[in-house]
Amino acid sequence: MSVSHVTTHILDTAAGKPAAGVAVELYARDGEAWSQIGAGITDADGRVKELGPERLDSGEYRLTFATGAYFAGIGQDTFFPEVSLAFTVNAAEAHYHVPLLLSPFAFSTYRGS
Repeated sequence: MSVSHVTTHILDTAAGKPAAGVAVELYARDGEAWSQIGAGITDADGRVKELGPERLDSGEYRLTFATGAYFAGIGQDTFFPEVSLAFTVNAAEAHYHVPLLLSPFAFSTYRGS
């Protein structure tokens, strides 16, 4: 199994557990538009390791998380139907890990390792 240049991990901080079954899409900026270049579903540990290409060019990228569907699936209301995170990639960097700490009415993120 290869690991993509960008990976993610979602923790449901309100429930105190990984957020399994969340659809995640990876996009690359193409001028003024965004082009989808990868997609995955979080596993039982809340991780997506095979999200897109093994190597990305330097540029702007975006992760979109289907948080509304996740919360609907566990019978929880949420303020965010989706979370979208834009970030910059330097092709010289070996790996980008972008975790999402999620609750029904708040989220945060950071660049992980």
